[in-house]
Amino acid sequence: MSLAKITRNYQVSIPKRVRESLGLREGDYVEVQERDGEIVMVPKRLIDADQAWFWSPEWQKGEQAVDEELRARRVLGPFKNVEEMKKHFGDA
Repeated sequence: MSLAKITRNYQVSIPKRVRESLGLREGDYVEVQERDGEIVMVPKRLIDADQAWFWSPEWQKGEQAVDEELRARRVLGPFKNVEEMKKHFGDA
């Protein structure tokens, strides 16, 4: 267990062991929650608005499906060039 002191401005320093374990760096964000009388801090990462589509549930579902296909080795290629790919698919 690590103790942290609340300063006069209500700031709390996160102990080094916890920061290193979670990979927290200066400038990172944490969400602060109250749960059953306890303070819970959850690390958060900000996403640029033009990248938010990638993190949508629909897109992530597709990413997981592709990862599963890759793990199961149900993929074709790599091909040396476009002509080799077309020949494989009968499009040449």
